[in-house]
Amino acid sequence: MKPSILLSTGGGNAVNYLNAIQAAGGEGKARYLPAPDLSYDGLVLAGGADVDPALFGQENTHSQGIDRARDEAELALLDAFCGAGKPVLAICRGHQVVNVWLGGGLLQDLGPELVPFHRKEEGDQVHLVRAAEGSLLQRLYGSVFPVNSSHHQGLGRLGEGLRVTARSEGGVIEAAEHETLSLICVQFHPERMTGEKARPDTVDGGEIFRAFLERCQR
Repeated sequence: MKPSILLSTGGGNAVNYLNAIQAAGGEGKARYLPAPDLSYDGLVLAGGADVDPALFGQENTHSQGIDRARDEAELALLDAFCGAGKPVLAICRGHQVVNVWLGGGLLQDLGPELVPFHRKEEGDQVHLVRAAEGSLLQRLYGSVFPVNSSHHQGLGRLGEGLRVTARSEGGVIEAAEHETLSLICVQFHPERMTGEKARPDTVDGGEIFRAFLERCQR
């Protein structure tokens, strides 16, 4: 039986995520503001707009498109799925939501020196990342490899139990894993680097989805 995956989105087009889950051998259901439903084998937190800075103790200086209802729904999803020991794959905004859930903070803007390396007006920016020795990403792709990005924020103060497993030039945190929880957190977009979205200038993001689904089947 295929692993069933709950995909939490901002209500937009989720086809890239659903295609990546399906290609990796799973079956995804996209929902906006889903209630925690532990009948699913795993949870994917999709990308989207910025997290409300009030949730990590800051005033809003550079955050855009805040959807507090989505923030609260996804924090509740993390309570439920991680509390039940079920795997979570957190992508871009999701990576940031996980950090906030664990008591960490965010950089509301990477600034003019770094943003151009992580976001452009159309399409994804491509850049190198360096993975930590022994991390999931290092096992999948090696120590240095190219990924895509489309974001202007990043992780600041690290949440409790998180370990940084990849950084880009300039020190931006590109991935994290947890000491005890089954969390795969990436700042880039693997769903736009696999299947019909595979690109010759990055690694295959499908490897991340396959690793996640293997966890869901254990």
